[in-house]
Amino acid sequence: MSEVAAPGSHPDRAGSAIEEAASRAREAAAGRTDQIVGPRAIGVPLRRFAGLVWTIAVSDFKLRFYGSALGYVWQVMRPLLLFGVLYLFFTQILRFQDVAYYPVVLLQGIVIFTFLSETTTASLTGLVDRENLVRKIQFPRLAVPFAIVLTAFFNLMINYVVVFAFLIIQGGSPHWTWLYEFPFLLAALVFVATSISVLLSALYVRYRDVRPIWEVLLQTLYFVSLILIPIESISNQDIQKLLLVSPFACIVEQLRHAVIDPAAPTVSQVLGSPWLVAIPVSLALLLALVSYIVFNRMAPRVAEEL
Repeated sequence: MSEVAAPGSHPDRAGSAIEEAASRAREAAAGRTDQIVGPRAIGVPLRRFAGLVWTIAVSDFKLRFYGSALGYVWQVMRPLLLFGVLYLFFTQILRFQDVAYYPVVLLQGIVIFTFLSETTTASLTGLVDRENLVRKIQFPRLAVPFAIVLTAFFNLMINYVVVFAFLIIQGGSPHWTWLYEFPFLLAALVFVATSISVLLSALYVRYRDVRPIWEVLLQTLYFVSLILIPIESISNQDIQKLLLVSPFACIVEQLRHAVIDPAAPTVSQVLGSPWLVAIPVSLALLLALVSYIVFNRMAPRVAEEL
């Protein structure tokens, strides 16, 4: 005796509806898989992320000098050798010896720029150089540029010991700005360097032309960021203000005031108003925001792009 179907029901249509719903579920799952194929920029608790960054940075710092006879001495000698050449040129030819503590100003500028160059250049290829690690291990991609910056910061602190020692030899004396303004400016320097490093590391994975472009920009930055020339040696005040639009140049100039010579002009004095300091500060914050957005968007597909 055959079963009678309930009024309004149709077995074939019901089966088709179930299959269609399952198909849609599979497509939705596949869509989610396509959107995220790897870990995000962070994606883990901050404490675990910080521990990972510290571990990578310390390992890189130790490996950098492994097998070297002089080890950490080379880290100090590199900026000193460049300083020696530039010091002779700028004091004997361009006569910048009239600037107070100019040898220390020049040395500090070289040390600061070396930090920026080291962080950005290494971060540029940081993810590509760690291709095997990125492909095989699921970890926060942002840890790579952060660790590179931290490693360079270790080197920066070693070099600053030389800067302070040289300042004392030149007749300088400690002052209160070493305790509060110097740490703040170092944090600002690390913030700017990290923002640039994060952006470069993300872009280079897909766009290899970023490398030569950044090399040109880095050289340009070397000459327009008050590394070599004191701000007061520039007679045109409009050019002075234009140079200090750069967050990096602001940090260089303010570090000169905070560390070396309290009588040196501050950024707000050169710009003419403390409110105008908001311009480079806003640019630094905007750079950090753009860097994180770009990196976080590209992070899940880093392994595919390599």
